[in-house]
Amino acid sequence: MSGDEGAAAGPKVDDGVSQARADYEAALAERDARIAELEGEIVEAARIAEGAEALRKEMDELRRRGDEERVGFELQLAGVRNVKAARALLADHDNGAEKLKAAEPWLFSASPAPAPAGATGLPSAGAAGADESTQMSRWRKIAGLPESEE
Repeated sequence: MSGDEGAAAGPKVDDGVSQARADYEAALAERDARIAELEGEIVEAARIAEGAEALRKEMDELRRRGDEERVGFELQLAGVRNVKAARALLADHDNGAEKLKAAEPWLFSASPAPAPAGATGLPSAGAAGADESTQMSRWRKIAGLPESEE
């Protein structure tokens, strides 16, 4: 009986080791698959991060250019004679065009008088299709002369 017991005990122990080995190999395969999946996600995330960084740089450049244009426009509205010179001095005056104008008046020209606007009620002297007699009639009316002096 002892021979039979030994023969029967051998396969049982072997079956347990085989099952443990199969479970271990399955766990390793599952782990390796997960590692490969995570590596793929890392590559994708790095690609996306590179794209996002490129977009961030482009956005920052657009903001910088927009700020420069805005400052240049504000300086021109304030009547600056030289935008480049004004930009060089602007940082010394808290980036304020009005503060710069108060501190450095030589850099700004006098504000131009607004152009008169409105209509006279008369047709334009250079109106298309106006012949010489129509123009003479217009000028007579402006001068207060009678229509026909010929």
